[in-house]
Amino acid sequence: MPLRIGLVGAGPWAHEVHGVGLAASPRVEFAGVWARRAEAAAALADAHGVPVYDDVDTLVEAVDAVAFCVPPEVQARLATRAAVRGRHLVLDKPIAADLATGEPLATAAERAGVHSGVFFTCRYLPAAREFLTEAHAGKWHGGQATFVSGALLAGQFADSPWRHESGALWDVGPHAVELLDAALGPVTGVRAAARGPSDLVHLVLDHDSGAVSQALLSLRVPLTTTLAEVELFGDEGSHAFALAGMSATDAYGVLLGELADRVEGTGAGPACDVHRGLQVQRVLAAAGDLL
Repeated sequence: MPLRIGLVGAGPWAHEVHGVGLAASPRVEFAGVWARRAEAAAALADAHGVPVYDDVDTLVEAVDAVAFCVPPEVQARLATRAAVRGRHLVLDKPIAADLATGEPLATAAERAGVHSGVFFTCRYLPAAREFLTEAHAGKWHGGQATFVSGALLAGQFADSPWRHESGALWDVGPHAVELLDAALGPVTGVRAAARGPSDLVHLVLDHDSGAVSQALLSLRVPLTTTLAEVELFGDEGSHAFALAGMSATDAYGVLLGELADRVEGTGAGPACDVHRGLQVQRVLAAAGDLL
């Protein structure tokens, strides 16, 4: 039986990636939609021929797993409720708005014994996985991650209240921190954090390997295309990965397939589950304190 997944949220990203990915995956059944805006939920449900629910708890009771595409503070609250009810979780990043809600979510998932996956987009792309495999074979002294765009100036996310309030640190910061951590070893501390014009955030991170990395983040630089890349430096010279041209929908499909494998007991342990999300959340919280 395919894993029945209900979707919470019906904004632009839910239409573009989550809904399409759920409908296309051969490993899961797209079982319905709930969103705060009933008309948006109906439009997404109609596009894929799935039920629309007028109550989130009713959706949770009808499915095996719940996927979330809502602001972090809403996700943490609703996902905790779903985990307590024994539902597996497909989470967006960051997993919560703060540690005060992120930690109970991770605890609830662990106590309930449910499986989870966090949509760190890059980690589900074949090119990124190849980048990390090669990275683990080398010795690197540091690296840099750049995630810069004009997403809050124009386009589908320009009217996103939580992104305007939280800024680049919490929207694209999870991607940068997670990739640097995966490539160079666990981040042990935030050495420095500074914010310049255009919400241009600079982070300097220490890793347990001895490496030192930096991240440059912004959603307010008027670029025609998103700049998203990671580069490592060390004894082998340099080693780089760029996100350009990659498909978020394809990445989401990989996440769904791997979650289904784990639920069935045939998959390897999760690389990016809710605990990984909490690990990244702690780094971002430390950076936020410095900012």
